[in-house]
Amino acid sequence: MNLRNPWPVLPIVAGLASGLLTGCGTESGDAGADGSGVVVGMSDDILSTDPASGYDPGSWLLFNNVFQSLLGFPKGATEPRPDAAESCGFADTGTKVYRCTLREGLKFSNGDPLTSKDVKFSFDRMLKINDPDGPAIMFPTLEKVSTPDRKTVVFELNTPDATFPSKIASGAGSIVDHREYDADGLREDGEAVGSGPYRLDSFANDRAVFSVNEHYKGSAETKNSGVTLEFFHGDQNALKKAVQDAEVDIAYRGLTAEAINDIDRADDGTGGVEIVEGSSAEVQHLVFNMDDPVAGKLGVRRAIAHLIDRDALVRDIHQGTASPLYSIVPAGIGGHNTAFFDTYGARPSKAEAAAALEEEGITGKVKLTLWSTPSRYGPATDQELKAIARQLNASGLFDADVESVPFAQYEKDIAAGKYGVYVKGWVPDYPDADNFTGPFFGEGNVLDNNYDAGTITRTLLPRTAAQSDRSATDEDFGRIQDVVAEDIPVLPLWQAKQYAVVRDGVYGLEYCLDASTVFRFWELSKA
Repeated sequence: MNLRNPWPVLPIVAGLASGLLTGCGTESGDAGADGSGVVVGMSDDILSTDPASGYDPGSWLLFNNVFQSLLGFPKGATEPRPDAAESCGFADTGTKVYRCTLREGLKFSNGDPLTSKDVKFSFDRMLKINDPDGPAIMFPTLEKVSTPDRKTVVFELNTPDATFPSKIASGAGSIVDHREYDADGLREDGEAVGSGPYRLDSFANDRAVFSVNEHYKGSAETKNSGVTLEFFHGDQNALKKAVQDAEVDIAYRGLTAEAINDIDRADDGTGGVEIVEGSSAEVQHLVFNMDDPVAGKLGVRRAIAHLIDRDALVRDIHQGTASPLYSIVPAGIGGHNTAFFDTYGARPSKAEAAAALEEEGITGKVKLTLWSTPSRYGPATDQELKAIARQLNASGLFDADVESVPFAQYEKDIAAGKYGVYVKGWVPDYPDADNFTGPFFGEGNVLDNNYDAGTITRTLLPRTAAQSDRSATDEDFGRIQDVVAEDIPVLPLWQAKQYAVVRDGVYGLEYCLDASTVFRFWELSKA
């Protein structure tokens, strides 16, 4: 999910084997049969209740539960499947016309009927508003939406896009009630009207309350009577205390490794809480401003690539909660390769770094500032950037320091080109290599780093988008990763693992932690 707004998965200390489960509370017996409500605490916020604006994990958590998309990602699925739609498919062999037929009897939570008119309205509205913090950037290929009848929706694309089904299966494909939303402006009253499994009953600064939507018709089967989200606004200590004191049933997103270690020690195997691990495709990169007088020099970027010790970052800063990442496409996603490992190796090399600077004509120490923001990309972001600065300085080739600024200012300064090197995180919108390349190197990309991706933008990405057989794109995605390793507009650092802390008697959390990034309220139950 876009580089502007991702939050980290919950980190955990590598030594927590005693409390770590990969399938916590699997459904058995009568767990959740009484339909009890579940309370989930999280450290990040929901930035918008309007799908035309929110493009962050907190907002998409709301969208994925309150709104329906034509398609969705059920538990364990890597390919989208029908939800509000009865069926969907490309109407031509060139992947430029996509047709969906809606289910019968769809209704919004307020009882209004949902028809093709609402689907068209939702996409037209999102693209017209084109909010800079919204998901419109995901649909550069969408040319026109038409509705031959009340149950049929036809999407016409200006270029072939085989990933279009995955895009509309995400939070970006949320369907809103045309009677409840302004076609020209965002909804700012904190309310939401959707047709998803849940309805939003209330939304305040510290809490959002959801109940089961009695009008829902789709693929999800709810196992609780409702969910309450408690927002801790970055206060990891308060979130830790809340799950320990049973004030929340689940602590999701934002706990530090130290906090989870404390929870595990306090529990001491006596029961009460469990730590759940899930898969994740979240990544973090250093980004280089290609117009910067220092970071814009290829020799400087190559020297940094030769000096970064990812293993040390994972071990010392993230305490085993992530894996070193050697390409822009993470492991587990089709088309992944190890371009940065192949080009720069895994072990730091002062000799190679010095040679890269010498080739650039640089003889003195390189003065460099690494820019960070303290919480948006995780509670350890500042520590991580300081560790990278120490790695660079230890070589004797750099004089690097770190500056950290609040996120709002951080984004403004990046857009203004004020930073040479800065950190960004990415939570995928859908599990395809396209989502780790197109947003960064396609037309209108979100990096704001002045990189001319050339062949990637004009040839390789369009060719992969036209290929309906996604396994046939591996060669082109491999070439994209190789080019990025050669040019280094970004430097991959790590791929996260995903964790949550859950109280005993709460079930189904393992179905909420996967690479699709969909946190499925309906899978949670409470004994």
